[in-house]
Amino acid sequence: MTCPPLKITFLGTGTSSGVPMIGCDCEVCTSADKRDNRLRSSILVQSAATTLVVDTGPDFRYQMLRQKVKHLDAVVFTHPHKDHMAGLDDVRAFNFFTRKHIDVFADSLTEEALRRDFYYAFADNKYPGIPELNLNTISDAPFMVGDIPVIPVQVWHLKMPVLGFRFGKFTYITDANRIEETEKEKIRGSEVLTLNALRKQHHISHFTLAEAVDMIQELQIPGGWLTHLSHQIGLHADIEAELPDHIHLAWDGLQLEFR
Repeated sequence: MTCPPLKITFLGTGTSSGVPMIGCDCEVCTSADKRDNRLRSSILVQSAATTLVVDTGPDFRYQMLRQKVKHLDAVVFTHPHKDHMAGLDDVRAFNFFTRKHIDVFADSLTEEALRRDFYYAFADNKYPGIPELNLNTISDAPFMVGDIPVIPVQVWHLKMPVLGFRFGKFTYITDANRIEETEKEKIRGSEVLTLNALRKQHHISHFTLAEAVDMIQELQIPGGWLTHLSHQIGLHADIEAELPDHIHLAWDGLQLEFR
């Protein structure tokens, strides 16, 4: 599958609590550096013909407004945790203006959660104004969203299977602490790998900063951007200075282009 030129925008680069965290007055949460302000993790993927988002967290509405997104074709979900799916209801604004359903791509575990949490969107008798969705069940098989080819990469979030996605030269993985060898082969050859790096200290279900850096280097990826960052990671400027030259902390609003 040939991938068209793509623009990737990081809509959010924070963990489930966001940064700043409610009630916290640590140096990261009170930082004046805009790169230390992080909404819940999500990306916008755009070709000339197709626009999709990966995950719709609680900040989805504001992310769309901040990025001035006027058209959306699809949502692709990584897993069913609330910080990755809670904002799905707000796609109804796109339904209203385009008069089209939004394609939703999710594995069976996430589909079950969507049908439970947004039951009204899947009811036989629908109330006017609810989200209008075309739900597509995916597995590990590649699929297309418009003209964008998508290769799922299954990773592990402790015991929960989570889907990362490869879009041409770019691979995006969030909420992981283990990647099996067969799935690593899908990532190899990427120009850029985005990987979660929650904090420096060990975590039961997320890569640490060192583990994420080691994974990017093991896979020999030329460019690494780290996401799903907590306030415990430290100040953006301080951590950036500690990283290898080809690996960086992502920030909200960062854009990458692939030709």
